[in-house]
Amino acid sequence: MQSHSQVLVIGAGAAGLMCAAMAGQQGLSVRVVDHANKAGKKILMSGGGRCNFTNYYIEPNRYLSRNPHFCKSALSRYTQWDFIGLVDRYGVAWHEKKDGQLFCDNKASDILNMLLDECTAGSVDISLETAIESVSFIHKENGGDRGVFILETSKGRFSADSLVIATGGPSIPTLGATGFGYQLARQFGLNVFDPVAALVPFTITDHLSGLCKTLSGNSCRVRVTCDKQSFLDDMLFTHRGMSGPAMLQISSYWQPGQTLTIDLLPELDVAEELRRLQHQSPKQLLRTWLGQQLTQKFAECWLTQMEWPADITLAALNGEQMDRLGAQLNQWQVKPSGTEGYRTAEVALGGVDTDELSSRTMEAKKQPGLYFIGEVIDVTGHLGGFNFQWAWSSAYAASGHLAEVLLPESR
Repeated sequence: MQSHSQVLVIGAGAAGLMCAAMAGQQGLSVRVVDHANKAGKKILMSGGGRCNFTNYYIEPNRYLSRNPHFCKSALSRYTQWDFIGLVDRYGVAWHEKKDGQLFCDNKASDILNMLLDECTAGSVDISLETAIESVSFIHKENGGDRGVFILETSKGRFSADSLVIATGGPSIPTLGATGFGYQLARQFGLNVFDPVAALVPFTITDHLSGLCKTLSGNSCRVRVTCDKQSFLDDMLFTHRGMSGPAMLQISSYWQPGQTLTIDLLPELDVAEELRRLQHQSPKQLLRTWLGQQLTQKFAECWLTQMEWPADITLAALNGEQMDRLGAQLNQWQVKPSGTEGYRTAEVALGGVDTDELSSRTMEAKKQPGLYFIGEVIDVTGHLGGFNFQWAWSSAYAASGHLAEVLLPESR
């Protein structure tokens, strides 16, 4: 064999590097293997290149999973404050953008370099541009249910006592993302929920497609609701449909065929406001008033789409029209044709069934020594640093158990 380690980590992303660094610093011999030519590609492009590395308000209810309790143990044992402490030790400058979202002041590479330095401190070997051809498991003689994991790769054979799968999901394939982790889980007999693109823009192909194209680049603050879930945030029109934080958030809850309810003026009861203004400013044009609330371009395009006369004044509106306009603005019904898919999705819903794993250790119940961490598991966070925190927390859970099992003196 070319190389034997105590731990092999497949995936040089956020979760993989974090787990490798923590395991290495506890005294384990660790090697990270990845087919990419550079570690942490997704880290570098995240948060517009500034890496939204965690959130002040990490709570289990900000995660989607078929078992909503699974994430609680890991999140409670390695918190956002622990990761902030690590960032501060490295002198990485950061700031809160909004809603508890924490970003680097400088570049996302500050976080990646910190993780790589942590790996160096743990004497971790990182093998990039290493294609994995096969993964197998051989029982040790008199070793009970434990054994050796063997990776046949483009750079020879690697083996280890434990294997950690930190491959992420299939989102943003241009960065080299694949569904390899799901394939490995199935190989070892674990159930996997088929992945679905999440935190992803919507496509609009019906009668509203022209409006979206015309307003492409325009944004407004909305409340969007679907399947009893609501988000208050910015919506951005694109030439393909709708994006922005509000749309990305709700996309994780949307099912094909469902209709979104969008409140374009969430701070205002439109019908009531129009009745008030009808007495106060009767000669004001409807499009002028709406342009003051949003933008003039939006007002003109949207009212044309909704077939309102361009020159209608507030005085000309009757009660029924004001109610109809109120419903159109406060409860705009939009039915997406789909999403932009993995090409632009930030994460994927689904993944390795949490029932197959220990919530304390991330180890597979059916295969001792095999661990899954990060996005490859059926745990998906909201937009805003929640998925990075899951990477850090699940990595901590796995690395701690690896040390317990493989370093007798740590027991």
